[in-house]
Amino acid sequence: MRVLAGLTLVAAACLYAQTDDPAVIQAKTEIERLRKLVDAGAAPRLQLEKAEAALGDAEDSAFLRKTLYGQDLTESQADDMVAAAARRFERRKKAYDDAKKLVDMGAASSLSLDTYVQDMDMARKECDLADARAKLTHEIAGMAQTEEWFTVRMATAPTEAHAIAERFDGDGVFSMATFSHVESAFEDKFGRPLPVSAMGETAVHRALGFDHRGRVDVALNPDAPEGAWLRAYLTANRIPFFAFRQAVPGKATGAHIHIGPMSTRLANGG
Repeated sequence: MRVLAGLTLVAAACLYAQTDDPAVIQAKTEIERLRKLVDAGAAPRLQLEKAEAALGDAEDSAFLRKTLYGQDLTESQADDMVAAAARRFERRKKAYDDAKKLVDMGAASSLSLDTYVQDMDMARKECDLADARAKLTHEIAGMAQTEEWFTVRMATAPTEAHAIAERFDGDGVFSMATFSHVESAFEDKFGRPLPVSAMGETAVHRALGFDHRGRVDVALNPDAPEGAWLRAYLTANRIPFFAFRQAVPGKATGAHIHIGPMSTRLANGG
């Protein structure tokens, strides 16, 4: 519960600085203008309702620009991002459906649907991208929670801890310069980039209170061929790592290889 509470608090603390977004400001200004006109009986309430819907879309768009195309995320923010993308898709689907009704009635040309189809396709792609980013964020969280669980068990139940992770201290030194050699060697061997999930500090690690700077998490099962090769390479080059074979009990994610020393607790105040 402490982990989930931490993630929620960070998400709430960040929540969602959109007030300075030009489109949001414009939408709010339009709502205020229309509200006065509606109250005075000079404009229909339907116009105000459309403006309020436009504000919701502008806020979702601003949030997606900051999450889908920007910052790293907490789990809570990732879920909100997926919801925002879904709302934008539903709005565009409704706009298409409304336009198609006009075409079916003969009140508009079928060519008028092209823009609505394009908007709907773009929104669908945003949903797919949001789903992919959220999945990665949840995977990072699963890995981080596994490492947190392991750290606690190392102190309280070392036998249990060693059952879920292989620890190799090497020479105790790891740097991004060293990691570039690891990446190159992996790509030379397997013909694809090393599947890095977390490079250094992330929002998830900060939410958990972990200092993950100078560490790298790789989304490989330690016992799969690629994971076994990576463990052998790290061992041969005296690079410290932790190979996690299972997640926190009850979690579906978490198996990975952590390169570098184990993450430490952040000092109070970050």
